[in-house]
Amino acid sequence: MAELERSEDVLLTPGEVAALFRVDPKTVARWAGAGRLTPIRTPGGHRRYREAEVLSLRVGRRIYHRKA
Repeated sequence: MAELERSEDVLLTPGEVAALFRVDPKTVARWAGAGRLTPIRTPGGHRRYREAEVLSLRVGRRIYHRKA
């Protein structure tokens, strides 16, 4: 029986992150540049983001919009 991957081990592409937030993938790259997300580089040089970190940011973003 295969073990289930833990959420912090799941990696998302910039496109998948962008779809969750309904933003352009370039926005995801800007967030990474600003330190809001930590990119992980694949051996091929592509960026991936930990699902747990993305979901944390998503929760924080929702809270921010409710206060505004």
